[in-house]
Amino acid sequence: MSKPRAKLTGNFPGCPVESTLSFLDGKWKGVILYHLLEDGTLRFNELRRRIPAVTQRMLTKQLRELEEAGLLSRTVFPVVPPRVDYALTPIGRSLEPVIAALRLWGKEHVICEGGKKYMVMPEAEKPSRAA
Repeated sequence: MSKPRAKLTGNFPGCPVESTLSFLDGKWKGVILYHLLEDGTLRFNELRRRIPAVTQRMLTKQLRELEEAGLLSRTVFPVVPPRVDYALTPIGRSLEPVIAALRLWGKEHVICEGGKKYMVMPEAEKPSRAA
């Protein structure tokens, strides 16, 4: 069985695309980054409310991997009940153009309705008439 891309840290073929994707690899990482870019610092339960389909265990796992990669910081406040804030690091914020491009592409080419996703094909370029 093959290892997930994020776990192959010592064997990149030198491709910048694959290297970048290794940090974003995970069903919820891109969504987490999107919400932190849009809303700034968020607590665990605020993230959970914004991503209702994610389980607590999976959200914790994805947040830990993003923290380990240096893309987000985790601040624990010594209060009862415990308060934990998540925020993007400068290197995490540098992914903004990547996340923005994914968002734009999705808005233009994907329709979500009735619990299903549909791909919208771009219109073919209309041939210009010679005058």
